[in-house]
Formats: sequence, C-alpha cells, structure tokens
Amino acid sequence: MNLFEWLKPRPKTTHLDASHLDRLKQLPACARLSDKPLRQQRWVVLDLETSGLNMSRDQVLSIGAVVIEDGAIDLGQQFERTLLRVDHKVSPAVLIHGLAPSAIAAGSEPVEALLDLMAFIGDSPVLGFHAPFDQHMLSRALKESLGYRLQHPFFDIAELAPMLCEQANLRHAGLDDWTRFFGLQAEERHHASADALVTAELALILFSHARRQQIDSPLLLDERLGQWRRRRQSHSF
Repeated sequence: MNLFEWLKPRPKTTHLDASHLDRLKQLPACARLSDKPLRQQRWVVLDLETSGLNMSRDQVLSIGAVVIEDGAIDLGQQFERTLLRVDHKVSPAVLIHGLAPSAIAAGSEPVEALLDLMAFIGDSPVLGFHAPFDQHMLSRALKESLGYRLQHPFFDIAELAPMLCEQANLRHAGLDDWTRFFGLQAEERHHASADALVTAELALILFSHARRQQIDSPLLLDERLGQWRRRRQSHSF
C-alpha cells in the first residue's frame, strides 16, 4: 500500500450488536425483474434529503418512501425517518430541505432507520426522481452503517418520463416540470415524504403510458429504457 492509500479517508463504520446482525441476516434479497404486468408489481418510491450534493462527503438526513401496489398508491404503506447525525453541520442545503438542527438531533439512529427502510423495501424494485443520486447516497449509507451491499434495481422517473412521453419535449426537466406538465399538485417540495408521494403519482401516469406502448412488465420496461439510453448516446456523437 502506498502513501496515498494511507492518506485516503476511511469510511466510518458502525458497530452492530447481535440484534442488528440478526435483523440484517433476515433482510430479503432483491428479486429479479419480473415479466408480470406492471400493476402486479409492488414498487417502492423513494426520496432522500441530504446535507448536500457531494456524493462522497454529504450524508442522508431524511428518508421518505411510499408503496405502489395493485396499480395504486397504498397510503397504508409509507415510510418516513429523519436520521440522527451527531457531526452534522448546518449548510446552505437547509434552505432547501428545511431540516432544522433540532430535528436532526432528535432523529433516529441510522442503523435502526436503515434496517427499518430495507425491511420496508423488501425485495421490491425502487423508483425515484433522479434515482442514481439517491441510489448512490443510500448505498453509501448502508455500507457505512450496516456493511450492507445494496443490489435492488432502481428506475429513474427522470428517464422514464421523457422516454414514454416524447411529445412533451422535456428532455432535461425536473420534478416540478413534470408535475406541472401532468397537472399534479405537490403539497410540499423538498420534503422526502411529499416528494416520494408526488413521484409515485407521476409513476402511475407513466405506467399507463407504458401499457399503451405495449411495455407492461418491469423487465420489459428495463429493456426499453436501456435501448432508449443507447439511442440517446448514439445521437450525441
């Protein structure tokens, strides 16, 4: 190992007690993408609020999630946690997410919150808006707090929307742009649970568009999304 390897910051790891390890072992493995109809798939729609946009240094501060099952949003299956961060420093991001230091100081222990989240997700695929960011931040948090490797498939609504609704001509649009396009009302933005809910509403609309285009399974949706990405890349050269 050279000097530069020694100088690299080491990720913080959390000691897990026997009960945590037992819960970790009981978490279900993610299921392979199914060829069953979209409405028969249980989906978890996830949104995170973070201390900033630096994927190497910033932290997950709050988590919101809601379930789509049987073709509808199941309000009986919702998840919301603010995480305790003892070393949290107030940053300009507080102007966006609105999480006061007192809320973070009163938050849940990350180990408990993340175990609860993964039990809530189960073996379901995950939906999110700008999902790669949330996927990376959650993966890092799970690795640092639990030593857990996130392998669940993530679908990005920010990609599915322009793929399924080319007529909208909104190629690099944000969540507000798409909610406005479809006439949806966001009760509160940059709040993890509220953003997860409006993203779920948007997902249901997009699933309807997908079915009209003979894309009616998670597996086929993933395949079409891969084809769409390759076409976009070829057009960019």
